Amino acid sequence: MSEAQAVELSYDDGARAVELAREAVESYVLHGQREHPGSMRDAFYARTGAFVRICSTRGRGQLRGCAGAYRTDDQLGHAIVDAAIKAASSDSAGSEIGPKELSDLSISVCIVSNTVLTNDPLDDIELGTHGVALDTGNDHAWLYPTLPVEQDWSKEKYLSLVCRKANVSPMAWQDDETMITLFEGQVFRERPDGGSVEAL
Repeated sequence: MSEAQAVELSYDDGARAVELAREAVESYVLHGQREHPGSMRDAFYARTGAFVRICSTRGRGQLRGCAGAYRTDDQLGHAIVDAAIKAASSDSAGSEIGPKELSDLSISVCIVSNTVLTNDPLDDIELGTHGVALDTGNDHAWLYPTLPVEQDWSKEKYLSLVCRKANVSPMAWQDDETMITLFEGQVFRERPDGGSVEAL
C-alpha cells in the first residue's frame, strides 16, 4: 500500500495545480488528447494523490465530474492530469463535458497530504478537513473533503452517503469488515465569478 508523501503547496503551486487541471480538461475535451505537465514545479514531483472536481457555474452549480485517488505511485503533476481527464469524461458524472461548457465551469483540486485508516470514523472525522474513502473489498467510493461543509452534512450523513456512493448499505461504515480511510489535503479552486484561484 503506497502512502501519500507529505507535501505542502504554496499558493502559487496551488494556483498552478488548478491551471494544469483546466489545461488537461480543455485538451481532452477539445482535442481528445492527454495534456503533458511539461516542466513541473518542484512540489509536483512528489508522489501523492490528487482529486479534481468540476462544477457548472450555471444555475445551482451542478457537479459535472469528480475523479482522483488518495493513493498513487504517480508524480503529483501526472496525478492531476489523470484525475482531470477522468472527471471530464463520461466515466465520472454520467455525461462527458462538451466544448460549449468549458467557459461555464469551476475547477477545484485537492492535493492529498495525509491518509489515516480509522476504526472510529465518527470520532475521527473533522468535517471540512477530511475526505472519506470506503472499501469493502468489492466496493469502493470516496467523497471530497469540502462537501459536508458546503452541503451542511452531519458526520453520520457524510458516512452514509459515501456508503450509498459505493452501492452498499448506508450503515456499512459501522461494519468491522469495512475499511474507512480519511484523507487530508489542500484544496484550491477557481472562483465562481471567474476571478483568481482561492485556497480553501
